Amino acid sequence: MNVENTKAQMRKGVLEYCILSTLAQDELYPSDILARLKEAKLIVVEGTLYPLLTRLKDAGLLTYRWEESRSGPPRKYYKLTTVGDKFLNELDQTWDELSQAVKKTTRKNAQR
Repeated sequence: MNVENTKAQMRKGVLEYCILSTLAQDELYPSDILARLKEAKLIVVEGTLYPLLTRLKDAGLLTYRWEESRSGPPRKYYKLTTVGDKFLNELDQTWDELSQAVKKTTRKNAQR
C-alpha cells in the first residue's frame, strides 16, 4: 500500500474545509488563497483550486466580485455567502468532533 496516496487522500478530505475557513477571514484572490494554504503547509495547485472554487460557488457557498487590475485582466475576489458561513459553522463542529475521535482512537494518543 502506498503511504503517499493515503496522505494525499487525507489532505483532499480537508481541502474544502480549509478553503472555506480561509475565505471566512478575508475576501481573497485565488493566488492569495494558494499562498495562505502554502503557509499552512497545504500545497495546492491552481488546477485543483479553481474547480473547487467553481463547485463551492455553484453550491451557493461562495460569491465573487470582479476588480480591475493595473497589471492585467480583471481579477475575481471570492468570499463566503451567508449560506457558506452557516455551512462552515457546521463543518467547524464536525471537525471538532472528528479530531477528538481521531485523537481518542489513534496510537499516538494511546502512548501518552
